[in-house]
Amino acid sequence: QFSDTGSRKEHVKITSESKPGFLERLSETSGGMLMGLVTFLLSFYLLFTNEGRALRTAKSLDEGLSLVIPLESIHSVSQQNEGRLVHLAGTLSTSKPLFDPSYGLSIQAVKLKRKVEMYQWVEYEDSTEYEENGEIKKETKYSYNTEWKSEVVNSRNFDREIGHKNPSAMAVESFTAVSPNVQVGGFVLSKGLVDKIDDFKQLSLSNLEDPHADVTRAGDYFYHSENPRRPEVGDLRVSFFYAGLSGDDPHLGSADKVTVVARQQGDQLVPYHTKSGDVLQILYPGDLTVEEVFQKEHESNTMKTWALRAAGWLAMFVGISLMTRIFYTLVDWFPVVRDLVNIGLKAFAFCVASSLSLLTISVGWLFYRPLWALLIGLLSVVPIVVAKSRVPPKKQQ
Repeated sequence: QFSDTGSRKEHVKITSESKPGFLERLSETSGGMLMGLVTFLLSFYLLFTNEGRALRTAKSLDEGLSLVIPLESIHSVSQQNEGRLVHLAGTLSTSKPLFDPSYGLSIQAVKLKRKVEMYQWVEYEDSTEYEENGEIKKETKYSYNTEWKSEVVNSRNFDREIGHKNPSAMAVESFTAVSPNVQVGGFVLSKGLVDKIDDFKQLSLSNLEDPHADVTRAGDYFYHSENPRRPEVGDLRVSFFYAGLSGDDPHLGSADKVTVVARQQGDQLVPYHTKSGDVLQILYPGDLTVEEVFQKEHESNTMKTWALRAAGWLAMFVGISLMTRIFYTLVDWFPVVRDLVNIGLKAFAFCVASSLSLLTISVGWLFYRPLWALLIGLLSVVPIVVAKSRVPPKKQQ
């Protein structure tokens, strides 16, 4: 079946295979159990190392806050602060503007990104499985749509390439130019600090002319197309983004201001190594006090810690689910029993994953905060106790 609705095309493909036997399904479950075991063991490593990292980072931030020195002047370098952790805020400055001669564009900024997109066919799949006449049938609907994509879409992998063929490469490439010398006042930023300047904003092209006869400007894009309003597959459009405005611009405004906390080494700002083994080189946009900078770092550390805790718990839950999947397979022939077992296995995986995750976190805290480790260890028993309390007591004989 085939239909064409404008630039969107679709067709349906049905494949069938015999229903797998008990031994075949058991073999597949065994492979899943092995994968589950690996995932289960990795979750312990993730949870344990995450707690150590979080506490080490918190101690490093506290150490940094107690040692940091706010600079009185950012334009003169004081030898008294050599090797010390310093705090300063000021506007960004670069020695030379960044430019793209191909499009006649230049800007005084820390970074300039050229983004190239090509109009291409994109394939989407939507599959459903059902059982019919003792066979497992899979109905897949393939749909094709033309879209602007920044990466080349390989149409050779399409189910039906005929009529949906994409070029194999782009005639113009994307790139990001970075200023080799970035300063705040009289201080030069390290590469690590420059990497943190990544708040990209799209550059307006309204003040620029068409760079070539075969390039047309429309809005904030340069189009390599005969008709930008009705592009064809293979046409290109180019946009530009900048980060860290480092000079006053009549259209973009004043240079961006940043706040930096790092070690002073001559006239350079470089990483500071704490006694806890962490590295401090912090940069935030805007003019922030020392307290505001370290508060933001603590908040970022907390968010990262909870995100990794959630990832560790999920990995443990998936691992336990895969390892206990064999019980579901054994009763697969009995729909009612199968559904009940499935619910029970998920509840079991949830409780065990929660308890073991809390227990692992408590072990991670044992070397840093023993009292908290004990409390979390006791808390790890709660999911098991709650689950056991839900089981009805046996009737008295």
